[in-house]
Amino acid sequence: MLVISSREFRDKQKMYLDLIDKKEHVIIQRGKNKAYALTPITETDRYFSEPQIKKRIAHSIKQAERGELTTLPKEEINKFLGL
Repeated sequence: MLVISSREFRDKQKMYLDLIDKKEHVIIQRGKNKAYALTPITETDRYFSEPQIKKRIAHSIKQAERGELTTLPKEEINKFLGL
């Protein structure tokens, strides 16, 4: 893990972003009491931030809480997953 100043990050943004892409943890220290962790956003993060997806997940959770579930045999799940 690297802890750098905001000035250092500003001066060498590309280098630090490349390190983050290589799974290095980078913390930017800003003053004495503020710090920020940088993490890459993945396709999964983008998918789950979509309002439609959030709405469908909330709907599915409510269905599960009401016991409105469908159980699939393991073979069918594996077929769906291509296993």
